[in-house]
Amino acid sequence: MADKKDKKEEKGAFLFEKKNYTIMLIGLAVIALGFILMSGGGSEDPNVFNEEIYSFRRIRLAPTLVLIGLAIEVYAILAKSKK
Repeated sequence: MADKKDKKEEKGAFLFEKKNYTIMLIGLAVIALGFILMSGGGSEDPNVFNEEIYSFRRIRLAPTLVLIGLAIEVYAILAKSKK
């Protein structure tokens, strides 16, 4: 009888705690910021080359932010719960 009650409680429980979900949202925001910074730099005319595509922001900063965001996501998944 007690086993059925425990199974019902487990179905309604979340996989992670609130702290983990908060860290995941922060990681997603950092990844989104990285992709936003990576966008743009193109030219309206395909025959004209725009040097802005090789800026520091698009080549170094944005991919670094994406990798940091992925590391934050891994940490959020592996963070130990208090249970």
